[in-house]
Amino acid sequence: MPASPIPLSPLCQLPAGSTGRVCELTGDDSFCQRVREMGFGEAALVTKISGSSTSLCLVNGTRIALNHRAAMSILVEQLPASAR
Repeated sequence: MPASPIPLSPLCQLPAGSTGRVCELTGDDSFCQRVREMGFGEAALVTKISGSSTSLCLVNGTRIALNHRAAMSILVEQLPASAR
């Protein structure tokens, strides 16, 4: 039986206080490169602190605010609380 695909959701839909693993970046090459340089590379762990129209996140020990459009382009796998 094949494994079911990992459910991905945009970072903006991650509940506040939850941690996710970045799985995919969408958007043009310059956007993807820019967010990778900010720490949102594939496999990075990100905790959403708060927000919906602007998402305040903690990545690699740094707080970063992203607008809604940017947060929509970062697809994450939500991690269970026990995995953090």
